[in-house]
Amino acid sequence: MGKTTWNKIVCDQDLAKARALRSKTYIVSKERVGALDALRLEGWEYIKTYADKRFISVKRSKPVDEVFEDKVWSLFAKMGFTHMNFDRHFVMAYNSRNSNDTQQIDIFAADEESIIIVECKASNSDTPQEGVFKKDIEALHGQMDGLTKEARSKFPGRKIKFIWATHNYILNKADQQRLKEWEIIHFSDAVVDYYLELTKHLGTSAKYQFLGKVFANIEIKNMDDKIPAIQGEMGGFKYYSFSIEPERLLKIGYVLHRNEANKNMMPTYQRLIKKARLKSVQQFVNDGGYFPNSIIISIDTNGRGLRFEPSSTKVDGCISKLGVLYLPKRYRSAYIIDGQHRLYGYSDSRYAKNNTIPVVAFVDLEREEQIKLFMDINENQKAVPKTLRVTLNSDMLWESLNYNERRKALRSKIAQMLGEEETSPLLDRIVIGDNETLPTRCITVEAVQNALNRCDFFTVFGKKNVIVKDGTFDLGENQATCDFFYPFIEECLKYVMQNAEEEWNKGEKDYGLLTINRGIQAILRVINDIVNHLVEIGNLSPKQDKLETCLTQVKFYLDPLIDYLKNLTFDMRKDLRGYFGGGAETRFWRAFQKAIADSRADFIPDGLKEYWDNEAKLYNQESLQFLTEIRKEIKAIFEKELEKLYGDSWLIKALPKTIYTRAKTEADDKNYDLISSGQAGEISIWDCVNLSDCKNIATIGNHWAAVFEKFLVRPEEEKISGGKEAKTEWMSKVETIFNKLHRMSYSVTESEFKLIKSIYLWKCLND
Repeated sequence: MGKTTWNKIVCDQDLAKARALRSKTYIVSKERVGALDALRLEGWEYIKTYADKRFISVKRSKPVDEVFEDKVWSLFAKMGFTHMNFDRHFVMAYNSRNSNDTQQIDIFAADEESIIIVECKASNSDTPQEGVFKKDIEALHGQMDGLTKEARSKFPGRKIKFIWATHNYILNKADQQRLKEWEIIHFSDAVVDYYLELTKHLGTSAKYQFLGKVFANIEIKNMDDKIPAIQGEMGGFKYYSFSIEPERLLKIGYVLHRNEANKNMMPTYQRLIKKARLKSVQQFVNDGGYFPNSIIISIDTNGRGLRFEPSSTKVDGCISKLGVLYLPKRYRSAYIIDGQHRLYGYSDSRYAKNNTIPVVAFVDLEREEQIKLFMDINENQKAVPKTLRVTLNSDMLWESLNYNERRKALRSKIAQMLGEEETSPLLDRIVIGDNETLPTRCITVEAVQNALNRCDFFTVFGKKNVIVKDGTFDLGENQATCDFFYPFIEECLKYVMQNAEEEWNKGEKDYGLLTINRGIQAILRVINDIVNHLVEIGNLSPKQDKLETCLTQVKFYLDPLIDYLKNLTFDMRKDLRGYFGGGAETRFWRAFQKAIADSRADFIPDGLKEYWDNEAKLYNQESLQFLTEIRKEIKAIFEKELEKLYGDSWLIKALPKTIYTRAKTEADDKNYDLISSGQAGEISIWDCVNLSDCKNIATIGNHWAAVFEKFLVRPEEEKISGGKEAKTEWMSKVETIFNKLHRMSYSVTESEFKLIKSIYLWKCLND
């Protein structure tokens, strides 16, 4: 097998040179001057002319497949692999009977313990494509034995793993199964990006995480597995306390971050290790610092337990036992529950081998117990982000004895899947784990979860888990329901994305309305409305009909909504985006419902007509007239009564200082603007006192009983409980409506109008 180009495998300075070349996104070439015009037509860009005037330097962007290959290659270099292929021309022989049978290898990476061989596939499409790699994967599988033998002939004793790395591809189920069956690891864009991000924070120590994933449960040769330990019991669990060299624990340790790359690996409860914090820990350690508190881990033995040899030395009456503990000699066998920064702070330290750190090790803790322990440790530190807490709580509730809590976990799982699955149109659009918020990644897990909570897809339970309302897609068990419902909701959202792509891609940019919290919540709720309508008229039975049938029925009602989204005007966007708080969610939902109802006459969701009757601004003009008169009348009463009570200095004596100061500042500002524009400044302090202020004035000291009770209690509220606060609440309500009316988009509801009119008739016509 002499055809392998081992001279292309480099280390040390040559590896550093290759790393520099791979970091560039363009290719530089030396060409003859006369070829410049032809080179420009091929996409080359002129850089300079050499001194001899005969040659020029040109460059052009690398093709997508080469850029991706360099990206993955650089990942392994950053993780500290010591021997790698220099360029794209490395080939390996794989047939001992015919040395001419060779295969070009995209990435070859080796260190003192392992060998990684990577095949890269990249698409230059703007959107992810479905890849069909049956022949390519089968070809690699057929060569794996030969490539393994050839690799070990050069690097004996190493573990070897093959990786199939893809960019902008979605693997079909059959290819996923082939890779799994033949133990080829798939690296999607999400996985590659995860490890690149990890190397930014951990440097070469990220390799421990990588090896833990690809060589999970594989033996680590030449590792000393014995450690002096104390065996004890705590909280009903057996544990071991010991001190260990950080380097040994780093090899078997593993931190599962809540991230797309680890979405199917549980329990993923840790936050991504922070580079700044890690550096401070490393500096502290290198300066001779130490941490007296223990790192908390759970050792995974697959139920076999740990070997512990008690010492002959015993202490009478003591529950704890001294002895020798045998640690598992396997990658990813110790899950770090607490202390990841302390542990990884030793990774590049000179103390990694000659210091020890205290450890408390539980054995085979269930997922829920690990999460609970993590949460308990961090509860008072406020260190767990809200999104992560939601995720952890859902993990803990998946098998809850309370079935409503199980469905809560299911809704959270669906929300996470929409943000993590490669086939989802919301991939990288939902903020998951430690991902930062971006203009196009601005939807929260909580928003999706809350929207699903308002839908009827899943069953609602009462006391003793009795079914109160059966879910349209609920099959009784969480996992079965998830597997059944998720493809449906994903395809519905995909249909909207494909047919309203421009709007879908906006996110928070350009007054986007669709892929923001309120927009996605509205879409999910409208899909629920459509399903409910179809079930009610007998056109759909989700639990019996095929997925294609469900989708065909639902798409018919989604089409008018898509047309609406494709024809949004700036004013429509501004109007919808001008709503805030809980009313904004309802406004989006009702707007999306109306877009469908305007084209599908049979689609009449409950409350839609009433909502838009209220939103039609039918009562705005009359309400404003009434409110103006009400404010004028009430303030006249206050001015008269307060002046009667306090005399000429009533403003200062009657008004609390905070109200007086604010009103005076507002009056001064308005007068300044009037005078500076050539007008007379005639705004008084009292002009800037509103009805909410009047309410406060009426209820302080003896004002209420002595003066205002007889003026301000509505006849129908004379006997309500709550005293003067409750009996003057109407003043705050009408002031709030008055302020809202100055927003162009606000519409007075029928109930608000009735309140305003009744107050107008009472105070302005009867006094």
